[in-house]
Amino acid sequence: MIKKENNFWKTSKLQHLIYRVILVTLFTSSISHAELVKPNNGIEPFLVVQIQLRSLKQNDNPKKDNGIEQTWEFAHPNNQKNTGPLERFKTMIKGKSYGMLLNHLDHKVVEIKSTDLSALFEVTVLDKDKAYYKFNWTVEKYAAEGPLKGCWLTTMVTAPTPLGSSI
Repeated sequence: MIKKENNFWKTSKLQHLIYRVILVTLFTSSISHAELVKPNNGIEPFLVVQIQLRSLKQNDNPKKDNGIEQTWEFAHPNNQKNTGPLERFKTMIKGKSYGMLLNHLDHKVVEIKSTDLSALFEVTVLDKDKAYYKFNWTVEKYAAEGPLKGCWLTTMVTAPTPLGSSI
């Protein structure tokens, strides 16, 4: 009898260990595949721009083109019509005009003008080659009915203005 009880406890401890390993694996797996932040009417204009820039700064984390996909989430539907679908948007961001945003080293966001319906920011980016670029980044509050009503979304990002090297 005692041997059976010992075997039972050994099996039980082994099962507990296996369950812990499975739980830890599931937990870390869910962290590494974090969901994209979705627009909601509680996210202010400055934070919309920051979410997009931070994501582009680490474009391939936690997965390839995650930063571009996050940026797309906060693109105004009219902007998406002009630059999309998503695969076309990815190609555009990776191109010569906006490629410096991907995996950039640092950025600074300064609010230029803000109303109840729109906000304009000056964004300065230090790219991975240590060159500075300036953009004007506009977000607007979505007015149409639907799940995006009241959300701040990007309507325009100007072509970059080169500002020179940091070296």
